[in-house]
Amino acid sequence: MYNAHDIALLLARFQFAFTVGVHIIFPAFSIGLAAYLAVLEGLWLTTKRHVFLDLYRYWIKAFSIVFGMGVVSGLVMSYEFGTNWSVFSKKAGPITGVLLSYEVMTAFFLEAGFLGVMLFGMNKVGRGLHFAATCCVSIGTLISMTWILASNSWMQTPRGYTIDPATGRFMPDNWLAIIFNPSFPFRLVHMGLAAFLSVAFVVGATGAWHMLQARRNGAISSEPVRMMFSMAMWMAAIVAPLQILAGDAHGLNTLKYQPVKVAAMEGDWQSESHAPELLFGIPNMKTEHTDYAVKIPLVGSLILTHSLNGKVPGMKDFPKDQRPPSPVIFFSFRIMVALAMLMVLVGFWSLWLRRNSTLFTNSLFHRVALCMAPAGFIALLCGWITTEVGRQPWTVYGLLRTSDSISPIVLSSMVFTMIAFVVVYVFVFGAGMSILVRVLSHAPQEGERDLSASHASDILATRAHPFVVDSSSGQGV
Repeated sequence: MYNAHDIALLLARFQFAFTVGVHIIFPAFSIGLAAYLAVLEGLWLTTKRHVFLDLYRYWIKAFSIVFGMGVVSGLVMSYEFGTNWSVFSKKAGPITGVLLSYEVMTAFFLEAGFLGVMLFGMNKVGRGLHFAATCCVSIGTLISMTWILASNSWMQTPRGYTIDPATGRFMPDNWLAIIFNPSFPFRLVHMGLAAFLSVAFVVGATGAWHMLQARRNGAISSEPVRMMFSMAMWMAAIVAPLQILAGDAHGLNTLKYQPVKVAAMEGDWQSESHAPELLFGIPNMKTEHTDYAVKIPLVGSLILTHSLNGKVPGMKDFPKDQRPPSPVIFFSFRIMVALAMLMVLVGFWSLWLRRNSTLFTNSLFHRVALCMAPAGFIALLCGWITTEVGRQPWTVYGLLRTSDSISPIVLSSMVFTMIAFVVVYVFVFGAGMSILVRVLSHAPQEGERDLSASHASDILATRAHPFVVDSSSGQGV
């Protein structure tokens, strides 16, 4: 039976997972979209083709909405560290707190300094300066990702610390070892590619929608629509295979430093050589067996170790109280991989259609591209679940348990705040996403107006909703 402390711990974990799960979509969207905007403006300046400026002005409206929602959703987690996870903050704060402060002093200051110029300075500063502002915002999003992942990766593979025997606090000993810990490079590349790929499929789906609408109305889609669809499909064709390779490298790193996580996500209980790959099954934590297993002989060892006779770990090699919940990450990992393979197939299909000059006329492909709009973000969330749930029962892997990281909170307060979070998030961010969809439902036009020159009704500004940039005053919340 669960006692009040266990239920409060479960609710605290779910609350943080819920808030992070909502938040992570917006930074990933901002990272990919800011880079896309920098590319568009750079192409406009070098080629003088107005279509790239039209797309820049179109997508910067979406960026302003997504960026605002990312900032708002991220603030909540800072408070949760103090309210729900004060023991973790006290013990790991000398390392994780410093890394997060580096994010503020570098990424936030860079973004804050140039965001206004990027959004509203197109007609107020020189073209070169405006392009520099766009690049600075894009670089700022990448720097932000870097520091966040450095902190998270340290929690996964801690290095460069000493533990104060009197307080149990993790004290920094070698900052280079802390930042460039063993899993950091792999996690950074994997997350960066995920952000670019997620945005590519959103851009592609938007282009596909407008091409389908134009065909339904007996019209020809505009040049900006065709251009953004073409660019998105190039991105999918190039980045999706790279993401598979990056994921494989990340998996090898995880096998080395967190073998029990790999065993749990593969549903393997016994360590063995010449191991099969489980396509499907239901891991049973009580019987220590994966029920209804569908296996492919030898493939498990080949994928995990790149050798047919490589040894694959099993969960029975580890104590029961150090095993993550296998059913959760078993399925989240497979959903992520399945979506990754679908994205690769869509990218290769686009190359074949491009070769046959039917990329802009194949309605079946456009419908598939439209359905793939959320694929990147769903895969990203599944990857995050695999990574974080697979770390359990630790917050700092192998050193600090999750059950020992929680604040002395009251169950009733956790129930109330959990309900409040769900209600507020559904209302606020549901409204924000609906506004984003309405903005993207209008096709980009030749001669698209600048954000600061657009009429408020064109971009659904803050007079209608408080989380969209107010184009008339140049201020945003």
